[in-house]
Amino acid sequence: MLKKRDRHSILIDEHELVYYRTGNGEPLILVHGITTYSFIWRNIVPFLEDNFELIIVDLLGCGDSDKSIDVEFSLKNHAKILARFLELLHISKVHLVGHDVGGGICQIMAVRYPKLTLSLSLINTVAYDFWPVQPIITMRTPIIRQLAMASLDLGAFRFIVKRGLYYTNRLDKELMDFFWYPMKTSGGRKAFLHFSHCLNNQDLLEISDALSQLKKPVLIIRGDKDVYLSKQIAEKLHHNIKNSQLVIIPTAGHFMQEDEPALIAQNLTTFIQK
Repeated sequence: MLKKRDRHSILIDEHELVYYRTGNGEPLILVHGITTYSFIWRNIVPFLEDNFELIIVDLLGCGDSDKSIDVEFSLKNHAKILARFLELLHISKVHLVGHDVGGGICQIMAVRYPKLTLSLSLINTVAYDFWPVQPIITMRTPIIRQLAMASLDLGAFRFIVKRGLYYTNRLDKELMDFFWYPMKTSGGRKAFLHFSHCLNNQDLLEISDALSQLKKPVLIIRGDKDVYLSKQIAEKLHHNIKNSQLVIIPTAGHFMQEDEPALIAQNLTTFIQK
């Protein structure tokens, strides 16, 4: 679990970014995707904190971080903000670990800030032009955004989360409360929709050549039962990035941190420490 004593916040251009910091060793930053926030890593933390210093962020617009929609929530800008965040923490090198669009953010960081990057690990990540996917892409249409603001309810969101799990029986009240937490307020919903609207796969298409030339080690982990992001993403990344490893986990869906936290941590530790 993420402990209150490990919770911190920092101002970046007058916007509060909340993060957790725990463990000892080389620094490792965990970057979540669009429908989650720092909580998604809570079951992995106990398996990693003895070997690494963990920095677990709430991206701007997510979790407990500032939800002001006057900030651009594009992948490029999130990458820029996180690079600035690490600079303010006086962290000069870090292992990048990203899930979903957090994986896209980490790809951009690895390309744009190579001196900052020790390694890159991508977990059910977006890449190239295989995304955005439904239901996210519909949020770009103004009328759909308005309807979503008015009608998004716990039942609909529960369906989205359940489809993203392999072990669907793990979707209990506690887990659903974690997912629903930012959606309980108007500000949280507006930030989620703004994030959706800012997504543009051009951010990743424009780095595809540089990504294939990465010299740092790259780990790609795919949950084989991910219904939101296709297997072609992981396969193309592995094919194009010569210095990469691909791990397929059969018993994992999109939110694989809930399905197989110990297995993910084991693969990360083996990859980074080899």
